[in-house]
Amino acid sequence: MVAVSGGVDSAVAALLVRRQGYDVEALHMTNWEDDDGYCTAALDFQDARVVCRELGIPLHRANFSQAYRDQVFAAFLDEYRAGRTPNPDVLCNREIKFGVFLEHARRLGAQSIATGHYARVQSGPPARLLRGLDSNKDQSYFLHAVPSAALAQVQFPVGELYKQEVRELATAAGLPVHKKRDSTGICFIGERPFRAFLQQYLTAPAGPMETPAGEVVGRHEGLMYYTRGQRQGLGIGGRSGHADAAWYVAGKDVARNVLLVVQGRDDPGLWDKELETEAATWVTAEPKDLASGGTLRCTAKTRYRQHDAACAVTKLASGGLHIAFDTPQWGITPGQSAVLYRGEECLGGAVIARAGVRQAPWRGAAAAAG
Repeated sequence: MVAVSGGVDSAVAALLVRRQGYDVEALHMTNWEDDDGYCTAALDFQDARVVCRELGIPLHRANFSQAYRDQVFAAFLDEYRAGRTPNPDVLCNREIKFGVFLEHARRLGAQSIATGHYARVQSGPPARLLRGLDSNKDQSYFLHAVPSAALAQVQFPVGELYKQEVRELATAAGLPVHKKRDSTGICFIGERPFRAFLQQYLTAPAGPMETPAGEVVGRHEGLMYYTRGQRQGLGIGGRSGHADAAWYVAGKDVARNVLLVVQGRDDPGLWDKELETEAATWVTAEPKDLASGGTLRCTAKTRYRQHDAACAVTKLASGGLHIAFDTPQWGITPGQSAVLYRGEECLGGAVIARAGVRQAPWRGAAAAAG
C-alpha cells in the first residue's frame, strides 16, 4: 500500500514498487478539512486519482482528520500556549502516517507500506532509520520518532534517489505531477497566513520587546507569533543610539509577556552550547552508553535545515536529555526537536525544553529562550 498524496515523490514511490513486482495499491489520506481556500485536500486527491489511473493501480481514500486534530493538532496548540515553537510534522509522522495510516492499510490487506519520504530503512531486526541519499531532501529529522516496529513494515523507494532523479523518472513515465512543486507550510494544514490561522484558536496579548539591558524597543503582537532567530516582521527599524544591524528574536519571557531581542546574527544571545530536552524517543532502543548512566558521543541537529554537530549526551533525572555541543549552535528553539545521529543512522530525538544558560544575562528574566 503506497501513501499517494498527489505529489511527485509519492507518485514515483508507487511507480518504483510496481516496477519491483509488488502487488500495489494506493491510499490517499485526508488529514485536514477546511473550506477556506487554503486546504488543498480536494485538488491533491484529484492528482492522486490521475497518478493511480496512469499507473493502473487501485486507489483507496481515508479521512484521518479527527485523529490528526486529537493526536497532533491539540499538542500543537498546547505548545504555542506554553510559548514554544512546535514542529507538528514529527508528531504527524509518528501518530498518523506511520500510526493510523499503517493500521488502516493493514486492515485493507497490505503486508507493508511505502511512502515518498527521503530516508532509508536498514532491515533488521531491528529495522534502523538512515538518512536519505539526497542530503538536501533528507527527511530523517522528521521521522526520528517513528519506532523500529513500524519501520520494519515500511519502504522508502525515493530515499536512494536525488530529487532531480525523481522528477526525471516521473517525466519519463508520463506522470502528470512531474512538475508539481513541493508542498510547504504546516504539515497538512497548507500554505496560509499563519497569524490569522492561529488567531482562530488562541488569544495572544501584545507586549513589549526588550533588549538585554531592559530597554523597550518595540511592541510584539503576541509571543506565539514569533520564534527564536526570527528577523522578519519585528517592525523595530532604526533607533537612536543603536547600530544599523538587523534585530533578531533571542527568546521569550512568558511570565512577563516580553519578547527578548538582540541586534546582529552573531549576538551571544542567539548562541548556545547546551540544551535540555523532554523525554527522548528512540528508533530502536536507548543507546547502551545512556542506559548504563554514561555519556553518548554522537552528532545532533536542532532544526531541519542544519548540519548536525558533534555533541555529548547524558540523561537527566527527569528522563530528558542534556546535550552539550562541542561548538556553540545558533538559534536553539524550545519546541523544536533535537535529533541524534551516529554516522548515517538516526538514533532518535526529543523535543527541546530549554536552551542553555545565556552568555549575556537578561535583566529581570531567567533567560528562558523560546
